[in-house]
Amino acid sequence: MSRGSSAGYDRHITIFSPEGRLYQVEYAFLAVRGGGITSLGVRGKDSVVLVTQKKVADKLIDPTSVTHMFKITDKIGCVSTGLIADAKYQVNRARNMAGEFKYQNGYDIPVAHLAQKVANVAQVYTQHAYMRPLGIEPIYCGIDEEKGPQLYKVDPAGHYLGYKAVAAGQKFQEANNLLEKKIKEKPEMTFDETVETAILSLQTVIGSDVKPSDIEVACVTKDAPKFRVMSVEEIDKRLTAIHDRD
Repeated sequence: MSRGSSAGYDRHITIFSPEGRLYQVEYAFLAVRGGGITSLGVRGKDSVVLVTQKKVADKLIDPTSVTHMFKITDKIGCVSTGLIADAKYQVNRARNMAGEFKYQNGYDIPVAHLAQKVANVAQVYTQHAYMRPLGIEPIYCGIDEEKGPQLYKVDPAGHYLGYKAVAAGQKFQEANNLLEKKIKEKPEMTFDETVETAILSLQTVIGSDVKPSDIEVACVTKDAPKFRVMSVEEIDKRLTAIHDRD
């Protein structure tokens, strides 16, 4: 990133450049895309599906130990794109927030409230010189008792929003453009349609066919509100169905 007269304004995250930019925060966004994977979430009328790439960096690594899907509570899960160490730290923090909320209030934390609390902490990380923004963009999903399926994304700057469909990572812009078209064509999707839309969108953005071991898929539905990650066999069936239909 060549900045000319703005050089030196990235030494602390609390210093604005003459253009009013915070370069350290922008570096955190670049770290998310620099992870080399793309993740996305799609919300249907009765379900939410998360999909991400699964890349095993070394043949000696046990593939079962590599994941970007995390369970926060029994009914809330997330896919975290970016630096995996930062992701695990934030997941543990989110679990503590969810546990504390349930202890104090007697019921599970809503997805929107959890996203807000995580975003608040992420925003604090952009204010102090002794902290650095976390280089991750988590996408949270769950079934709200009043509002139904929920999908939220939090960025490194501490901004969060609810989405019908959203992407994060290396090819997030292409994925968002594709998802926008698909949601416009069919805003109310069944669970099967939601799963196939999510997998097919990721496959299209990557630009090649994927094997069941190349991706991770997780879901929550109104009928089965517990967050679960699909097995390789289930993903294989979904990929076969998409291939046969095409």
